[in-house]
Amino acid sequence: MDIGVVFQCDPPARRVVELAQQAEAAGFSHVWTFDSHLLWQEPYVIHSQILATTERVIVGPMVTNPGTRDVTVTASTFATLNEMYGNRTICGIGRGDSAVRTLGLKPTSLRELRESVQVIRDLGSGRHATYNGNDVHFPWVSADANLEVWVAAYGPKALALTGEVADGYILQLADPDIAAWMITSVRDAASKAGRDPDAITFCVAAPAYIGDDIAHQREQTRWFGGMVGNHVADIVARYGADGAVPQALTDYIKGRQGYDYSEHGRAGNTHTSFVPDEIVDRFCILGPVEAHLEKLHALRDLGVDQFAVYLQHDDQEHTLAEYGKHVIPAFAS
Repeated sequence: MDIGVVFQCDPPARRVVELAQQAEAAGFSHVWTFDSHLLWQEPYVIHSQILATTERVIVGPMVTNPGTRDVTVTASTFATLNEMYGNRTICGIGRGDSAVRTLGLKPTSLRELRESVQVIRDLGSGRHATYNGNDVHFPWVSADANLEVWVAAYGPKALALTGEVADGYILQLADPDIAAWMITSVRDAASKAGRDPDAITFCVAAPAYIGDDIAHQREQTRWFGGMVGNHVADIVARYGADGAVPQALTDYIKGRQGYDYSEHGRAGNTHTSFVPDEIVDRFCILGPVEAHLEKLHALRDLGVDQFAVYLQHDDQEHTLAEYGKHVIPAFAS
């Protein structure tokens, strides 16, 4: 199982590049960043610098969306980075949360998401694509170009779309029971679409914090339950609280009373008090090294191919080092 890491693009951007270099040195396989242009700095500029100053890591957004970026421009960005640095990018994409909501917009439709996956992947891999009814392509993309598109999803229709068209699936929480349900949904959709379910890469992303002070770790990562709750609230509004997704997801947001995106993804978020300790413990990976290994082994046994560490807390460098020393070697091929 690969181990990746997810950064926010907080200024100074140079610091994000330095952390990415540390991650590669520690053995991390992927470096991901948030993509929310009103809240943080421009990720693709930072990606270019990360790629220029590293040799091995795969770099991409977790996640971009079709609403704030034209998909042909997104595809061109990835294709250009791959031409410069050798097929070392990956596109994580979803319907949109903070990037669109801070503009007063709604997440894009599943139809738009489906089209974006196909257009970005085809153009980024040097193939022709259909966009707005037009045949489009990049004549400058080389024959060996390759770009994978992974979809982040929670709801049943988005999970089905993922199984039908995506190269990979991103689940933003680390609860094995919920992960098993979500992975099965994606696999079933792939089978029904005539695809090989084993051809889909499964990535679980969540905060991870190594240490013994669980109470402190919970307060540093409680924000994550609030972030996940934004997506769950959409699912509940659309499908109701019964049956669409596991009840463990829908039950905990009953006390949710709005959300302030100015504190999105940040430790100490004051709008996530509704998130109980149980959910923090289930969604994140906290505690000593042994607790991380136990949970990650359980996820790997479910078919998870990558765990991506959300590193939005007060112990970033120590977490990178501890994962490099104790966790990554345990999952090396």
